[in-house]
Amino acid sequence: MTDKKSFYITTPIYYPSGKLHIGNAYTNIASDVLARYKRLMGYDVFYLTGLDEHGQKIQEKAAEAGKSPQTYVDEVAEDVQKLWQLLDISHDKFIRTTDKDHEAVVAQIFERLLAQDDIYLGEYSGWYSVSDEEFFTENQLAEVFRDADGRVTGGIAPSGHEVKWVSEESYFLRLSKYADRLVAFYQEHPEFIQPHGRMNEMLKNFIEPGLEDLAVSRTSFTWGVKVPSNPKHVVYVWIDALSNYISALGYGTSDTKTFDQFWPADIHMLGKDILRFHSIYWPVLLMALDLPLPKRLIAHGWFVMQDGKMSKSKGNVVYPEMLVERYGLDALRYYLMRSLPVGSDGTFTPEDYVGRINYELANDLGNLLNRTVAMINKYFDGEIPSYQENVTSFDASLAETVAENIKSYHNYMEAVDFPKVLDSIWQIIARTNKYIDETTPWILAKEEKTQELASVMSHLAASLRVVAHLIQPFMMITATGIMTQLGLDNTYHLETISLESLPANLTVVKKGEPLFPRLDMEEEIAYIKEQMSGKQTTEKPWDPAEVELVNEKDAIKFDLFDKVEIRVAEVKDVQKVPGSDKLLQFRLDAGDGEDRQILSGIAKYYPNPEELIGQKLQIVANLKPRKMMGLLSQGMILSAEHDGQLTILTVDQKVPNGSQIG
Repeated sequence: MTDKKSFYITTPIYYPSGKLHIGNAYTNIASDVLARYKRLMGYDVFYLTGLDEHGQKIQEKAAEAGKSPQTYVDEVAEDVQKLWQLLDISHDKFIRTTDKDHEAVVAQIFERLLAQDDIYLGEYSGWYSVSDEEFFTENQLAEVFRDADGRVTGGIAPSGHEVKWVSEESYFLRLSKYADRLVAFYQEHPEFIQPHGRMNEMLKNFIEPGLEDLAVSRTSFTWGVKVPSNPKHVVYVWIDALSNYISALGYGTSDTKTFDQFWPADIHMLGKDILRFHSIYWPVLLMALDLPLPKRLIAHGWFVMQDGKMSKSKGNVVYPEMLVERYGLDALRYYLMRSLPVGSDGTFTPEDYVGRINYELANDLGNLLNRTVAMINKYFDGEIPSYQENVTSFDASLAETVAENIKSYHNYMEAVDFPKVLDSIWQIIARTNKYIDETTPWILAKEEKTQELASVMSHLAASLRVVAHLIQPFMMITATGIMTQLGLDNTYHLETISLESLPANLTVVKKGEPLFPRLDMEEEIAYIKEQMSGKQTTEKPWDPAEVELVNEKDAIKFDLFDKVEIRVAEVKDVQKVPGSDKLLQFRLDAGDGEDRQILSGIAKYYPNPEELIGQKLQIVANLKPRKMMGLLSQGMILSAEHDGQLTILTVDQKVPNGSQIG
């Protein structure tokens, strides 16, 4: 075992059901920043990320795509790993729950808990969302569907996905057995769940009302780890996925050296939406295995848009690839870490993104480096003078600001407060820019005050060197650019960095390239908005089988428009769907010889739907049919949103039914 201190950090393992957006990128970049920081502080680091690849939803999506589940997840895994490579994520292992060594550990854990009676066989009945891979009580549903007699026939989960009634034999984990022990752990470790306040949410919302035992196996699908002693059961996600944090280290194998060094985890980084699983199910599972619990769960907020949570149906999803391609990796990493307040959500706007690049990166940092390099070249032929203290009356103040903010930087890093970490760095940058105005080096040169001028140049170079070290975990390309222009190699010493440790005999580059060229605000804001609206040109070809209806109006990418059949259809009949407050049932003539049925969630906008009979609408005609409320929906009706209202798009009555629009 190494003599170094160890640090183990994990991200959630993502479900391979869709393209990852900047919210997912945030989690991995945040973890990457901490991993890089700890390495520079002398730690042995193990950084884990990966994919949760089992489950009913994957089995169904693979079947719809005409692929085996393994082929389907292999393709997704390749795309995700390309994204982490693009974002320069320095993970030490990428785990997949389809890895054979992981599956073996999961089976072993299940059988052990079964043998010690922490798992028992029973029967589960309840509402289940395939998309969420989660069970819900009737009270937890966002909307409940009822028949004419008032009986519940279905509903909508808080996520917006439809649920169905499931009744099947299942194994259960005895959560209730460990409830008191879990509460005691919370009380003894108030730092366990961060930010503060989220622990109370778990206590009041889930533990104090009474923990019910958790279903941990399924028999209605086969894509997963089979229970060795009862192979008709598949181990459910909460044991399969959560166990990745220990299986990745070699737990349950003949070689536990890595596990012995790094467990318990120092930080599980996760979104607030999956805190319950990590703060209740995971600790109970570890207690049952007689293993130490993780030290901290960091449950961060979401990036939301001005019109709410990112959603393909709203046309407001932001993908990291586009931002990196257009503005570079460091701008994205900086923005994400700077803009999400600890413990709350952050709002992404194109204006804010471009503004931070221009004002904070180009003006504050980039201009400071450009001015410094230019002045050293002009006044000292590119050679940085040796560092001396207190030559000008402003040197001490600059040195004090740098020292104070280095200390703050480390404190905020330990607190995982990235906006304040970066603010500490920008305090140094702002003070250094002010130092130039205070010392007026152009006047010192004119008055031939060589000693004072030399001190100013060395202090500027020394301050920029400190900045390069401090931003390295966040912005690796920028840090290297600063060090190169100062004549330094790409070596960092965060444990010992200081203003006065500037090496001697440095020669800056003659003319450095701007780190962040200024952007045309209006042009770039328009570009990002266009991309957010779905007009990217790098999307993979559209497959109707992959389109999910979200609130019945999923957005379609503009550049794929010619692959979509939009046709004119006449409303022959329309009525409310019994048991639903949202759905209308349309019977339409789309000119293809027989009527088609489409369900649309627009009932509240058309309280008298019979008024639509005879209207000619625009429909997407080549979507894969989907059952809703037991009824088949054979397409999508196009509509427009305006001022909180929704209006169906109609066409002139003279246009024949079935006419293609495009």
